[in-house]
This record gives sequence, structure tokens and C-alpha cells, in this order.
Amino acid sequence: MASFRISRVAMLRRSRAMVSSRRLWKSRLVFWVGAITLGVISVGFAIAADYAQSLFRTITAADGGQFIPLVLTPAGFVLCAYLALRFFPGAQGSGIPQAIAAQTLTEPDDRRWLLSLRMIFGKIALTVVGLFCGASIGREGPTVQVGSAIMLQAASVGGMAHSRGLILAGSAAGIAAAFNTPLAGIVFAIEEMSRSYRARTNGVVLSAVIIAGIASLSLLGNYTYFGISESVSDLPRDLWLVLVCGLAGGVMGALFSRMVIILTRRIRRWKANGDMMRRSLLQALVAGVITAVIGFSYGGLTFGTGYEEARASIEGEALPLTYFFAKLIATVAATVSGIPGGLFAPSLAVGAGVGSTLALILGASVGNATILGMAAYFAGVVQSPMTAFVIIVEMTGSHANIVPIMAASMIGYGTARFISPEPLYETLSRFFIADGLRMRRARAQAAKEAEDSNVGAREGGTGPGPNQSPPQTPPATKG
Repeated sequence: MASFRISRVAMLRRSRAMVSSRRLWKSRLVFWVGAITLGVISVGFAIAADYAQSLFRTITAADGGQFIPLVLTPAGFVLCAYLALRFFPGAQGSGIPQAIAAQTLTEPDDRRWLLSLRMIFGKIALTVVGLFCGASIGREGPTVQVGSAIMLQAASVGGMAHSRGLILAGSAAGIAAAFNTPLAGIVFAIEEMSRSYRARTNGVVLSAVIIAGIASLSLLGNYTYFGISESVSDLPRDLWLVLVCGLAGGVMGALFSRMVIILTRRIRRWKANGDMMRRSLLQALVAGVITAVIGFSYGGLTFGTGYEEARASIEGEALPLTYFFAKLIATVAATVSGIPGGLFAPSLAVGAGVGSTLALILGASVGNATILGMAAYFAGVVQSPMTAFVIIVEMTGSHANIVPIMAASMIGYGTARFISPEPLYETLSRFFIADGLRMRRARAQAAKEAEDSNVGAREGGTGPGPNQSPPQTPPATKG
């Protein structure tokens, strides 16, 4: 009985300390402000991205405008690649691999270049520029990196520990705010970002998702990303369609992942053996030309995020038979080009194209096959089936179609896993981890050389320092 009273008193003291502690309240307030800031920035990012893409479509829809991307797109790719490499290192690509790498790197200096305030500005600005130039990219992956950076900065200001948990929370909140999909944000954090869920991060992740989501909803209102779909699979009659969409989506998702991983490795080796800047700009130029030629050939359908095309297909409007493959190649080009930009939205467009093509071939419902194809392809690309089916259900409002979407996601994941065992984001994150460790060694070497130089300078007249040459005897003068 006495021990019970002691433990109860201790609990009351801890509770009072948590309520009255100024340090804890400072951490909470900074965390809340960070989450609200993330929600507001996500909204602003979405508006800017939509405006840039709309402006590109307006320009190219004018008389003779269809030829403009043949110049604008390659030039924009080169500009974005140069600015990213010169002023915003760490901003290239999706942003999700960088967030995963930042969680893995333990030293603050190793992760600072991936999640800095400068990176936030560069990632948003260059993604918007890329969309204005017609790149097949999205803003969702970049929002994950931006969210991680914001929460990490909040941790620094508020003196909060567990920075890895805050990076995880920022990633989840970024997905939730970008798509208005809070459940998908949480599942994404568990399945893709952490790969092993830690119970102590529960409250942090949930709080960040809720606060960022409220900030986003207060500005944009409640909405469903792709609207509400009325398509429902009739099981078991449509079981064959689920199976076909799952297999086809998984195969194409694995193909995309393998192409990106192989090309990224080869490009890194190629750039390491020459002038980094010159070869990076040539890499971006080639990717921009490929994107422009494909977009011109398909009447502009493959430019941008692919949102309009995916939504039209969900609503029952069939896409061209080979649209999915053209969009896939355009997305590969943007992903390996070195410019900032994500692949979430373009992947959903490719998946929509896969489902639309299968519906035309098999005589099935276009809307239903599109949703199944999106789930299967996305699960095949990211190899995160739970995230895939949750995000598709939330974005399309297909709550009556959960079981078929879940089945297509699992089939797509299993098929892709068999063909391409390496998860895309995790594999790409290793390149950033290697770069971070290489930078750490360079810093250590520079510090050692500076210390040796200082030692030599202090010893002065007693002899040369370790890295100094012995003094030279001046030549004798004549006369």
C-alpha cells in the first residue's frame, strides 16, 4: 500500500512537471509552429505548382505553341540542374531518398546539407520551374523533404531530442498535406520511411499530421484529390481484372524502378570520371530533349504531373493505348536528370494509363481498371503496398472498392518484388548516404591539414611543420 502511494505521488509530480515546465512548453510550441508552417508552405507550394503547370499549358496551346517545348524544356532542365548543383546541393530528385538518408546519418553535419533552410527554398522554387518547363515531375516527394527539413529546424530551435522521429513526422505530414490524405501520410511514415515502426514516435507523427492537415484544410477546405469515383469492382466477376491489372502494374512498376536504379548508377560512375558540372548539364540536356520530343509526339499529354490525364481516365475517358509507356519514359528522364521533382503524381498517371489500356483491350470499365492500375503500378514502384492502396482509396474516395484495390496493390507489389528486389527509394537513399560520408571524410581531412599547419606555424623557428618544406638558403650575392 505504501509503495502504491509513493508511485502515485511520483506520477503526480511528473505530471505537474510536464504541465509547468517552461522547457517542455517551449518545445511543444516550436513543434506546433513547425507543423503549422509545414501545412501553410504545402498549400503555397501546391498553388504555385498548379499555376506553373497551367501557364505552361496556356503557352503551348497558343498558335505554334506546340513547338515551344522543343526549346523551353531542355533549356529549363539545364537551368534547374545547374542551380541545384551550384547553389542547392541535396535538392536534386524526389526528396524522399534524401529524407530516408537523413534518418540514417547520425551526425548533424552529415544531414544538414540534405535538410537545410536553403534547400527548402531551392527545392520548392526549382520544382515549380521544372513544372513550368514541362518536366514529368510532381510536388509530393519534394514536400516530404521540405516537411522533414522544417521539423528538423523546429527541433533545433526548440531543443528537442529524437531528430530521427521528427524527420519521420515531417515526412508523414508532408504526404498528408500534399494529397489531403492523413491516413496515407501515417502509413507512408510506417512503411516507407521507417521500415520498422517505433512506438515512441506515435504521438509525434500523429500530432504533426493532424496539425499540418488542419492548417492545409483551413486554407483549401476539405477535398478529394481526384474527386469521388463511382467505379466499383463486382467480385468475384471482376476478379480477373484485378489479377490482370495487378500483374501488369507490377511489371511496369518494376521496369521503372530497374531503369532508374541502373541509369543512376551508371550516370554517377560516368560523372565521377570527368568534369562534374559539365557532365551534369549534359545529362540534364539529354533528359530535357527526350521529355520534349515525347511530349511533342503525344500532343503535350506527357508533360507535367499527369494529374489531368489521370483524373479524366478515372472518370471514364480512355487514354491513348501507348500513353502509359510514353509517360513512364518521360518520368524516368526527369528522375535521372538531376533536377528537383518527385515521381508520386507522374507514377499515378502511368498507372492510370496502364489501367486504361487494359480496359480498352479487355472491354472492361475504364474507370475501374484505371484505379486498379494506379494502385498496382504505384505499389510496384515504391514497393509499399499498404501506402499504395490507402493513398488511392483516400484520393479517389473509393471506399466501397477497398478490397479490390488492396488485392491489386498486393499483386503489384509481389510481382515487382520478384522482378526488382531493390526498393527504389531505399536504394536511391544509399547514394546520398555515401555522399554524406564522403563529405564527412573531406571535412576531417581538411581539419587535420589545418591543425598540422597551425602546429607548424606555432613551432616557427624550431623547424618546419609536418606539411612545410624546410627553409631554403638564399643565394649568395655577388660583390
